[in-house]
This record gives sequence, C-alpha cells and structure tokens, in this order.
Amino acid sequence: MKEQKNDRVEEADSASASQYLTFKLGDEVFALDVAQVREVLDLIPITKVPGTPDFMRGVINVRGSVVPVMDLRFKFGLSDIKETLDTRIIVMEITLEDEITVLGTLADSVDEVLDIEADQIEPPPRIGMRWKTEFIRGIGKRDDQFIIILDIDRVFSTDELMLAESVEAVPETDTDEGAAE
Repeated sequence: MKEQKNDRVEEADSASASQYLTFKLGDEVFALDVAQVREVLDLIPITKVPGTPDFMRGVINVRGSVVPVMDLRFKFGLSDIKETLDTRIIVMEITLEDEITVLGTLADSVDEVLDIEADQIEPPPRIGMRWKTEFIRGIGKRDDQFIIILDIDRVFSTDELMLAESVEAVPETDTDEGAAE
C-alpha cells in the first residue's frame, strides 16, 4: 500500500504545471514556454533587410543588439493584418543543434502567463489541423478555449535560423531616407 502512495506522489510531481506565455495570431491562441521568452516589447520600428523571405520582417535594436524579427503569420500561412496598439514583439531564444539564436516574432496581442498542468496537454491531432503538427508540442485547454502550444525550436528550419544569424551579424546601417539626398 505504501508503494502505491509513493507512486501517486511521483505521478503528481511529473504532472506539475509549466508556465506558458499566451498570444494571439488572428482568432487562434498560441503559447510558448516562458523559459524560452526573454521579453515582450511594444511594437517598435522594424528595419527591413533586402533579399530576405517574407516571413522575416527585418531587424530591431534591443539594447545595442541586432535581433531579427520573424512573422509567424506568414510562416503559418495566415493573412497579413495591420499592426495595432496591441501588436507586440516577443523576443525569445531558439535552440537548434545546441546553438541558441535570439529572435523576435510578431504577435497580434500577448495575453498572459498561464500555468498548464502536463495532464491538461494533449498531443496534436494527426489529421484535421491546418498547422504542421511538428511545430506543435501539444494542445492545452482553458475553459472552452484551445491553446496551441508551439515547439518554437521546430518552427524555423536550420536554413531559416542560419539566415537570422547572418542578419544578426550584419552591422547596423543608417536607414534615414534623408541621408541619401
């Protein structure tokens, strides 16, 4: 009997809650593990980098560091919308092949940090989803709303992250349009 009780305690420990930052893209609610989120910024001017794919919106200056900004709307095939007062840039760390890349992503709005128990997260369905399931860690549920928990390390390919790193390495230039006159 004592062994069963210990097993239950271990199960409870393994089902402990993780914290996720929730944000919206259109009507969908997504979440990122807060351990990968460095900060959330108000929308600031983004400098477009010529020759980059549409999902790469450009770069921003975060305390002297060049941070590439990606747009998950393009990556996920969603239509573009105008930025609003609620639009935010989520600065995060992505790990690929033991390398950490810092990048930002646009969100229509950032909602809150939620504790979601491991047993409240289900694997993504294999069919019937418009998102690539390899991008999704799981589906959480709060009240009557589903939350798509992203595996942000898998959203961008190695080539895309290498492109982001190469943009980070480019020194900032003066983009003032009046300077050319």
